[in-house]
Formats: sequence, structure tokens, C-alpha cells
Amino acid sequence: MRCTLDKFVLDQAEGLRRLLTRAGSRVVAVAGGPAGIGCTSAVVNLGAALSVHGKDVLVIDEHRGAGSASRMLGLSDAGALAAVMSGRRALADVVERTPFGFSQIAAPRDERISHDAAQCRALLDGPADIVLIDAQLDRHGALSTLAAQAHDFLIVTRVAASAITEAYACMKRLHYAHAIGQFRVLINHVQNPADAAVAFDNLSGVASRYLAVSLVQAGYVSEDARVARAKELSRCAVEAFPATAAARDYRAIAAELLHWPMRPAPYMRAANGQPDARIPVGDSEQGGREAAHRVAALHDFAMTSTASM
Repeated sequence: MRCTLDKFVLDQAEGLRRLLTRAGSRVVAVAGGPAGIGCTSAVVNLGAALSVHGKDVLVIDEHRGAGSASRMLGLSDAGALAAVMSGRRALADVVERTPFGFSQIAAPRDERISHDAAQCRALLDGPADIVLIDAQLDRHGALSTLAAQAHDFLIVTRVAASAITEAYACMKRLHYAHAIGQFRVLINHVQNPADAAVAFDNLSGVASRYLAVSLVQAGYVSEDARVARAKELSRCAVEAFPATAAARDYRAIAAELLHWPMRPAPYMRAANGQPDARIPVGDSEQGGREAAHRVAALHDFAMTSTASM
């Protein structure tokens, strides 16, 4: 009897959790830059690693072409998104199950232009425990209506001056477009963990000082040639080479992700349902002095964090 009561209480608690978190899926939007930094690889490997931990994972691929997750996995990068949005087909009928333990749907951003935030929820209200969005930013650096509804925003970067500068610029654009106050940072291609720690600390300081946003360290992934080799094989390191350092790092990050505090998804700010990615006038008017300080800070950061490489 006690066992039955306990199960009832747990079932009720789980039902309440799903109600409060809008169907229970944690939604993580992944972005970064420049090209080649490893955002898509991070999404695919995290998806596989989360599946290893027993989670039902859906990957939403907003990119199109040779570098997309869909092409990387040998799946179609076009198809049924419009049918899901219009209600003609259920999400479960169009997602493709990958050999790596997670499901995926190709959702190129241009296929979704005419759909509003409410319609986009069709992709997020499914049974998945975790939804990973390989986000495609627009020309202003803003998220799609879909990705803007994420609970967490993960920025992928590496210990290099150009990558750090781009990561800061990416966060700045996203902050002004969507009023995002917190980003998580994954540092990729790490040769020395000490450099990764310095990189994060300095980037966090610059972001806090000039944007008043907080950064949370998601972890780092070791430099590993097997990640690229797995991609050549249309596979991922976590599945193809599970004993490698990079695969272990992805599994560790996935384990931590399961315990991230659930943050509410931000509301769309613009009246027409689209984010306004323009930089505020006040920021551009301050121009010279503040921009110079930012560049100097990022330069000092890059020099400090790569000194031991």
C-alpha cells in the first residue's frame, strides 16, 4: 500500500513538473562562431551522450547544406516541417531516429518564416526529455522564433583570439535581440584545461562588465582528431570512439546538463513576434571609448589565455 501511495505521489510530482515546464522538455539552443568552431558537432555528440544517460533526446537542425547535422548523419535536410506546423502531421510521424540514440528533425529556418511562436511550440511540446536546437542565426545575429523559446543558450567557442571575439559578439547580439541575461559556455578543441579555465574566466569578466550578463561554464571538450574522423564516417565521437577524451568530455557535460536549474523560457519582446536585433542607439553613440575598452579587454584576454599554449 505504501509503495502504491509513493508511486502515486511521484507520478503527481512528475505531472506537475511537466505542467510547469510546458510538456517537460528542457530546450537548449546552441550557437557560436566562427564557422568550424564545432557547434553542430557539439549538438550531435551531446545528443548521443544524453541518450547514453537514458534520456529521450530530439535534435532540431535549423541549418541546411553540407555542414548541417542532417547531412552529417546522412539524413534529409528538407521535408515535413511545414506539415507539423500546419497540424497535418504529428511530430512523432516525421522525426527520424538516428543510430546514435536520439531523434532528429530537419527544420531549416527559411521553412518556418511565416509561422509564429505558438505554432513553433508544436516542435517543443513532444515527449522528448531534452530538445537540442542547432540554431541558425539571422543576418542580425538573432535567433529564430523557435530557438528563442529555449530555456538555456549554449555558446560554443575555443581558446583562440578570433573565436573569443566572435563568441562575445554573438552573445552581445543575442542579448540585445532577446534580453538574454545568462549564457552557458562550452569551450571546444581544448589542449590544456588550464587555458580553458582562464579563457572562461576572462570572457565571463568581459561579458559581465560590458553587457551585464552572467556566464556559466558548461565544460570543455578536449582536442581530439577522432571527432573529425567520426564526422567523415557520418558518425559521432561519442558513439564511434567512446573511449576517447572528447567522448568522455561530452558524456561528462551531458551528465551535468541533467542537473542544470530549469530557467523559464524568455518571452518574445517585439510586438510583431519577431526579435529586434538592432543594437540600441545608446550603445552605438558611446561608440569609440567603450568599443576600444572591449577590444582591449578581449585582446588582453586572448593573450593571457593562450600564453601557456
